[in-house]
Amino acid sequence: MKILVCISHVPDTTSKINFTENDTKFDTNGVQFVINPYDEFCLTRAMWFKEKQGASVTIVNVGGPETEPTLRKALAIGADNAIRVNVNPTDGFQVAKELAAVVKNGEYDLVLAGKESADYNGQMVPGMLATLTDFNFINGCVGIEVDGTSVTATREIDGGNETLSTRLPLVIGGQKGVVEEKDLRIPNMRGIMMARKKPLEVVEPVSNEASTSIQSFEKLPAKGAVKLVDADNVDELISLLHNEAKVI
Repeated sequence: MKILVCISHVPDTTSKINFTENDTKFDTNGVQFVINPYDEFCLTRAMWFKEKQGASVTIVNVGGPETEPTLRKALAIGADNAIRVNVNPTDGFQVAKELAAVVKNGEYDLVLAGKESADYNGQMVPGMLATLTDFNFINGCVGIEVDGTSVTATREIDGGNETLSTRLPLVIGGQKGVVEEKDLRIPNMRGIMMARKKPLEVVEPVSNEASTSIQSFEKLPAKGAVKLVDADNVDELISLLHNEAKVI
């Protein structure tokens, strides 16, 4: 089984976010970038398939040279090789088109991608990718087992989980539950050293056209001061919730 894991290069969620050029560009100064958390769950699941079923695992990113340290970390976790599509992505459809070209050229059986990236939260790329490749698709996946070409997957729905059966080839939009946080892997020194020798192929994009462009960014308004209310003063609490917070 050939597995492709899509890796997004995103800011750490603890990073302080700022914008430059009249709020039209994200300021990367001082920002630590990491593997998108949803993608990291998927990568860990791919490693289980590699160890238990002999699958090969390739990782792919659509981005510039600045994303390569993130790819090297994914290689240190255990992926066999990496592909970087050499274009700065500006919208989800552009990313999906580039990933679709990689999937078709590599003849992959299973594509694992986080259901969304932690920076834009678009939840669009896995579904677009499945459509462009004509693969089966399950989003919000919290569990997956593969037996030959048969797949049993569990996805999160409102109020519970749903178990589905399908077949390869398949695109998965994964999230926490595909593996748990305690199962995520931290690269050890041996993995880091081996990652330096693993192949990282840079390919040119099939197209530089994007369907959308960013006009501006806007920060959320600053949080107001906290008001403390004495536990015995229920009337004041109700008044504040009704007149200021407007939640009742």
